[in-house]
Parts: sequence; C-alpha cells; structure tokens
Amino acid sequence: MQRAALLEAARTLLSEGGTEALTFPALAERTGLARSSVYEYFRSRAAVVEELCAVDFPVWAAEVEAAMERADRPEAKIEAYVRRQLALVGDRRHRAVVAISAGELDSGAREKIRAAHGGLIAMVVEALATLGHEQPRLSAVLLQGVVDAAVRRIELGAAEDPERITEAAVAMALRGVRG
Repeated sequence: MQRAALLEAARTLLSEGGTEALTFPALAERTGLARSSVYEYFRSRAAVVEELCAVDFPVWAAEVEAAMERADRPEAKIEAYVRRQLALVGDRRHRAVVAISAGELDSGAREKIRAAHGGLIAMVVEALATLGHEQPRLSAVLLQGVVDAAVRRIELGAAEDPERITEAAVAMALRGVRG
C-alpha cells in the first residue's frame, strides 16, 4: 500500500515539476512517510522510475494494442497505433516517465525501458509486413521515431495545438507506410 502511494506521489511530482521535483524528501512529504522509510522501498530515483515503467508501461501498451485490434485494415492499425500513443501523452502516467531522461537511469533501468519500447514497436511490425515493407522491423522503428517526435512536440507545449500535431503525425505516418 505504501509502495503504491510512493509511486503515485512520484507520478505527481514528475508530472508537476519534472526530474528536479522527484526527490526522496518530496516523496516522504507527499506520502507522510519518514524520509528513511522511502529508502526502504527504493534505493534511488532511478529505481522509482524503473518501477513506474514496470507498472505503467504495460497499461499503455495494452491500450495501444486494444486500439489496433479494433482496426480492420493495416493502415487503420497503423493510424490507431499513432493516435493512441499521442492521446496518452496527456496521461499523468506517461508524463511522469517522460519527465526523467534515460541518461539519469542506471543501465538496468535503461534496458528495461528499451525492452518495453521494443514490445510497443513489435505491435506494428505485422501491419507493416502486410503492407509489403521489405524490412518491417526497421519501418516500425522509423514509424516510432515519428511518434516520438510528435510526443516531444506536444510535451514541449509547442505553438501548434496537440490535435494538429497528432493529425500531422498520422498523415506523415500513413504516407510513409504506403511508400
């Protein structure tokens, strides 16, 4: 129960104040625990983020997968893949994990995040193969690059409305996957 409260506090701190806000004293204050108690659950900020990824990423992936399963054509699956990921940008769980850079994590945490993203990319490989891509895995990685760029643009609070960014990313993705 306290572990869940710490993770919720970490999500809030990261989404409100970014990396600098995620400190053990702040976690202790948000949860009403002693700072030493926080160390009983997590050895570092990286460990907190690693657990957030382990808990939250499967939920996002399931949402993306469900959106793709509702689509009936390969192009529609790709569109659902892009749209659902960009819709999740506003979700506090997503914003919290994005707030901390991979460079601040230990190698184990970075590897787990890479593996989770690899699973996400794997979802779209079959649709790209069905469309005739000779290297569907490479195409999926590049497609994810479009999504990642759109995520960063939305996260930065760009001048464009997030809906416009989403529409541009979807259009670029669909034109790209059609060749």
